[in-house]
Amino acid sequence: MVQFKTVQYGREVEVIGVIADTHIPTRGRTLPPAIFNLFKEVQLILHAGDLVDEQIIDQLSTLAPVEAVAGNMDPIRLQSRLGRLKFIKIGDVGIGMLHGDLGGRNINFDQAKEFFKPEEPQTIVFGHLHEPVNKVHNGTLYFNPGSLIEPRRSPLPSCGILRIDGLQVSGEIICLDYE
Repeated sequence: MVQFKTVQYGREVEVIGVIADTHIPTRGRTLPPAIFNLFKEVQLILHAGDLVDEQIIDQLSTLAPVEAVAGNMDPIRLQSRLGRLKFIKIGDVGIGMLHGDLGGRNINFDQAKEFFKPEEPQTIVFGHLHEPVNKVHNGTLYFNPGSLIEPRRSPLPSCGILRIDGLQVSGEIICLDYE
């Protein structure tokens, strides 16, 4: 079983920017400028893997603290640095984060939650599919922001925002049209 790292934040974090599958510089050259405007008010940024270049973390950290996990396309040094699983505690809210390829080609919601035992995340953030998901399954919000660079089965690139209100987490998918 892959071990997860736990990171703690205070209750003051209420708005979280979420991205995944940036694949820079292999599939895209830079982060879209729109992301810097969309995330200017967030208090935390989550990147759910396949960064490819760790400079993405440095660029995003000019906006807010960044928590990231490695994906299947990330180099070994980045996988070692980031790990494949993180459990982010924001006050009393738990968010599990993984890329989405652990345990098989695509994420299995029930299996994904098992990776974080004994913790009980209210939300699971993941990537890998390159398509947005904002779905509650068995009481847990499963949230994939899609891909900023290479969407699949989705007409536009996308990112996401998570909002925390007390113990409730809600997600919003934001489609981007850069043309």
